[in-house]
Amino acid sequence: MTWGNAKLRLAQAGALALSLLVTGSAFSQQPVFNTAQAAKNGWFMEQNRSASWYLSQHKKMASAITALQPQKPGIVDAYVISIGLDSDPVFARESAEAAKVLARRYGATGRTLYLTAGADDKAPGVPQGSPSNLATALAAVADRMDEKEDVLILFATTHGDPVSGLAYRDGEDGVGMIAPQRLSDLLDSVGIKRRMILLSACYSGIFIPLLTNDETVIVTAASSQRTSFGCAPGNDWTFFGDALMNNAFRKPQKFDDAMAEAVGLISEWEGALKLTPSRPQVFVGDNARLWLDALELKMPRTPTARVGRPAIDSG
Repeated sequence: MTWGNAKLRLAQAGALALSLLVTGSAFSQQPVFNTAQAAKNGWFMEQNRSASWYLSQHKKMASAITALQPQKPGIVDAYVISIGLDSDPVFARESAEAAKVLARRYGATGRTLYLTAGADDKAPGVPQGSPSNLATALAAVADRMDEKEDVLILFATTHGDPVSGLAYRDGEDGVGMIAPQRLSDLLDSVGIKRRMILLSACYSGIFIPLLTNDETVIVTAASSQRTSFGCAPGNDWTFFGDALMNNAFRKPQKFDDAMAEAVGLISEWEGALKLTPSRPQVFVGDNARLWLDALELKMPRTPTARVGRPAIDSG
């Protein structure tokens, strides 16, 4: 997705955050912040948050986690996390509808967490789509699931960077990055090996080398060197989200057929607008077919209707 003003705001906030950490006070013994490590592992910061905002986040996350249903022994259960990491409205719309589509397709109703940037300090409500809440959500899902039997399905939508990965931004109040190494470490630390990772962001192909294993499925909106499209704030969908969630995954078709449809739609739309191809990436681990086939037995036999304006109509 193209960055536009969001990239400028993110860069400015990031530069300020890093400069404060690097310089420190002339009278302090503050260690120098390692910017190279930050680029590799990711970083984030919140500013100007009220105490009530932090309390509301605690309550919202606790409520959402408490509502997660336990897994059923002997059955391959899917747990879905859908997160919008940028407060531009397109990402909230896309992640909200993706949560519904994925829950229905993979029988994860009652086992789905939805988070999105831009959360207020009112309770109840949707938890903030932030790096810290994503980490909490991953740990909560791992605590509920049988890691040898069940599957995590993670959908993330935001802007992307070819070095630092997924961007986190909430207006002027939250900023950061989730780097490939950081996401890999989070998943490995909670023991989730069976996973479907769906990343709707520019340059999201950079995650593939660090997230692959025999039990993993990964789909990215773009290669490691290409942007993806459709992330204007007023849109209902990005190209990737519209093609995969709003079209292909709504139908009772196998994963491979859904991927072929989604990639074909994206190519068609990019060609019509004469855009540089984003080159979505698809990886399926050698052993992932075992759980993928089991989950697809739960697919409803009827499709659902598309919602929102098509991404191609929004530009």
